[in-house]
Amino acid sequence: MKSLIRCLLAAMLILWLAGCQSARRNPEDSPPPDAKHRPLAGTWKLLQGRLIENGDTTLTDYTGDTSFIKIINQDHFAFLEHTVQKDSASLFAAGGGHYSLKDSIYTEHLEYCNARQWENHDFSFTVTIKGDTLTQSGIEKIDSLGVNRINTEIYLRVQ
Repeated sequence: MKSLIRCLLAAMLILWLAGCQSARRNPEDSPPPDAKHRPLAGTWKLLQGRLIENGDTTLTDYTGDTSFIKIINQDHFAFLEHTVQKDSASLFAAGGGHYSLKDSIYTEHLEYCNARQWENHDFSFTVTIKGDTLTQSGIEKIDSLGVNRINTEIYLRVQ
């Protein structure tokens, strides 16, 4: 009788575990249901940035001495920037947080940043994707820092 109970318990455990396994999504299966609504997901290399502040325009080429990438998953983003030279003048910047995407409005909430005074601010951009090119443009404004500028960035999908 004890062996019958043990067999029944073992069978129930196996069925329960099989049910748990089948409820999990295999990463190699089709993408999650909202993946089609997250066209931003991927790794993006910044090619060019344009800042317009106080009537002055600054263009920055990110294909030479400075490299900048943005990594976006289903709900978070991170960016990494550094100068190519490795000397005392080298630069490194990083940040990230969560984002939302509604239609073409992409809003970043910067939770982490090496420039700590930029943390806990939201930045909204209009985004367009054409082929493997992402363009985002919006206003970066932080009153406490006197920042109020239009930032337009052009990225190339790396992955």
